[in-house]
Parts: sequence; structure tokens; C-alpha cells
Amino acid sequence: MDYSKIYKDKLTTSSEAVKVVNSGNWIDYGWVTSTPIDLDKALANRIKELNDINIRGGILLQEPEIFKIDNPQNHFTWNSWHMGGIERRAIEKGFCFYSPMRYSEMPRYYRDLPFGIDVAMFQVSPMDEDGFFNFGPNCSHMRAMIERAKYIIVEVNTNMPYCYGFRKLGDNRVHITEVTHIVEGSNTNILQLLSKDNIADVDKKIADIIVNEIPNGACLQLGIGGLPDAAGKLIAQSDLKDLGIHTEMYTDAFVEMAISGKVTGNKKNINTGYQVYAFAAGSNKLYEYINNNPNCIACPVDYTNNASVIASLDNFISINNAVEVDLFGQVSSESSGLKHISGAGGQLDFVIGAYLSKGGKSFICLSSTIKDKNGNVFSRIVPTFKDGTIITDTRANTHYIVTEYGKVNLKGLTTWQKAEAIISIAHPDFRDELIKKATEQKIWRKSNKI
Repeated sequence: MDYSKIYKDKLTTSSEAVKVVNSGNWIDYGWVTSTPIDLDKALANRIKELNDINIRGGILLQEPEIFKIDNPQNHFTWNSWHMGGIERRAIEKGFCFYSPMRYSEMPRYYRDLPFGIDVAMFQVSPMDEDGFFNFGPNCSHMRAMIERAKYIIVEVNTNMPYCYGFRKLGDNRVHITEVTHIVEGSNTNILQLLSKDNIADVDKKIADIIVNEIPNGACLQLGIGGLPDAAGKLIAQSDLKDLGIHTEMYTDAFVEMAISGKVTGNKKNINTGYQVYAFAAGSNKLYEYINNNPNCIACPVDYTNNASVIASLDNFISINNAVEVDLFGQVSSESSGLKHISGAGGQLDFVIGAYLSKGGKSFICLSSTIKDKNGNVFSRIVPTFKDGTIITDTRANTHYIVTEYGKVNLKGLTTWQKAEAIISIAHPDFRDELIKKATEQKIWRKSNKI
């Protein structure tokens, strides 16, 4: 069938398309690299006419134009599925709030919402001959989201990678018959999320410890941040072979592994030979690699982050960051006190799933100390968390904790054993004070020695 007439009938300008937005609407801004550019500019030009607008999105790679208007809090609220630096600054300005969740549940959240979505606007790749627009590297929850949208406005970007999906799991695409408006965008380059070229010494020490725990044929997940990225780069330089990929976020580190011949996926129990991910963000090298690559499969997050699916993959290795760890084995990866840093994401899903995997291991990694802007050094292993600190992984779920001073497996340990193990990988300058606090907290034995 020739869809050119339908395309022409639905084609409009960004300024015309955003006229469907009314005060009181709920709007969806897509996800990561699908966040609209031209439509965002058009909405910023008229949003001062509106009030009580609620907008959803997450992992912003550049500041939206709507954030730059005067007194944005008087016109809209940004509801974030996952926080980054741009959104942290918006929190301080009073118009941004986080939606706490396990990322794996997001598609269900959309399907179970007591209210629908008035307008969905997001970037896509050009329409194919069958009338489909591809979500690019943003499968995640997009299909569930558009099922609830009254108006679906696609912003076509010729630079958006075409990413394959598994049809049986839910399409990584939307058909022209579902779309209400088509805007041909200015074809800007896909926004990049760049990692550091050089690995810091402390990150290398931690990454070395983790890499030595990875067997040939393991299936990998890397979280967002410097330490998982460092581990990925060292894996690419290692002698490991026949690795598999099943991850939430696909990064440049995976591309390096694949190009260096470390990734075959031949040992994966399911999706054998495929690299599976929920979304991807990185350099242009990454976007070029996944574009039209049938070995890289974008899947809904309720599949990639499903703990039972993760557990079905033997030798699953999960590597994630943390902000702080306390002496009870609790992990905070979202805040320090009331200072919001990130979101829950899929960390707990992978912590549980990796532990349940045959031969699997979950690693939570962090440097032992952190330095503030005045040069003061603080331990990131703390007796207890500050008031307001969000617990991402409970003490019952934490598996391995890793700092530059070593690794400890907390599974099956009593409270005093956990405290002893955790203090053993704290910075030596803080160990005596941590022992003192553990004694006050009744989780220390006099016979213990570090």
C-alpha cells in the first residue's frame, strides 16, 4: 500500500501541531534521544498562554526550550521518570519532580493510569515502506505510552538510527494510521552522552576487581556512570570471550566490546546471538553501530529489566554505581540526604535478577571517599544514612559491594558480619570511626578485627 497520501494529509508544521495542547493537559515528551527538538521550541513559544500543564519525560541530554521561559512553574510541571543533571537543576527551580519507580514497571504504569495522555510528541526515524516510524534506540515504554495518547505527534529526524525490535515482545515502532500529526524536523544530530576518555586510577582499581570476577560466556549489564563505563572499557581490553549483552542502557562500552570481538552472545540461554537493550545513548559511534544492525535489539523495559528474564541467563553479571552504602548493607543510588541525584532505574531489578542467575553476580561499586568543592574528604561508606536519603537496594538484596580496597559478598551474613565486611573495604582513614559507630549501633563484636 502507498502511504504517501496519508503522510501528506498528516504533515504539518511544529507550530500548528502544538496547537492541540490545552491548559490542564498531560503531555509526553518521549525518552532520552527521542525527546522532541522542533516541537519543544514550538511549545515554548506558546506555553505562556497555558497553565496547569503536566509533562513527562526522562534522561534529558539537553535542556528543553520550555525550561528556559520565565517562571516555568507558573505554566507547567516536569514529571521525570529518571533524573539527570538538567532535571536536578530544575528541581531547585521548583518545576520538576521525580516519579519514583522500578523502571521495569513503567509500561504497566502507562497502561494502568486512571487518566490518559492528551498529547504525545517525540522524535522518530523516517517512515518505512510499510508505513512505520521507528522509535530508534528508545523502545523502553514507548509502545505502552502511545496506546494511551489521544494525539500522537511524531517529529521525523533523518539522523535517528533505525533499531530492530522483537515483534513478539511489542513493536519498536508506530504506524502512520496511529499518528495524528507528522512534523518533519530540522534533522539535528542525535544528542550524545559522552563518557570520559581516560579512566581515573580509583575507577580502574575497582573495575579491575570486577573484571577478574567475570567468566567467559557471561551475560553483562552496565549501569549509567563512570564506574560501570570503566569496567566496560577494561572488559573490551581483556582476554574475555563469548560475552552476551542483556542490559537496560546500551552504551559505548558495549560497542567497544563488540568491535574488539568480545561479544558473540553464543552462550546466552535466550536471545542467543543478540545484544538486547531497552534504550541506548552515547557517541555518534554508538548510533552508527546500532543503526540497521540486526544483532542489536531494542526491547520494552518490562522485558529487559524483568528479574525472571535476567535470572534465566546463566552467569549474569550486573555492574552498577552507588552514592553511598551504610554499615547495614543498604545502598543509596538516588540521593544524599535530601539532595536528589538520580533515580531508582533498573538497579534493584538487576541486583535481584543477577543473584538469581546460575553463576550470576551483582556488583554495586563506588569509590571509598568523595571530595567536596572545598577539598574536604568524606567517606562514602557511612554508619547510617542522613535523614531523607533514599534506599535503592535494601540490605536483604545487596550482593557484592566493591571499592578500590576490595570486594565483599554480603549474602547470608549477620549484621555484625556485614558491618565487618563493609568496613574492610572502607578507606583506612575512616575505619576506626566506622568501628566506633558500629559498636554504638550494636552491630560490632569486640573480637572482630579489620
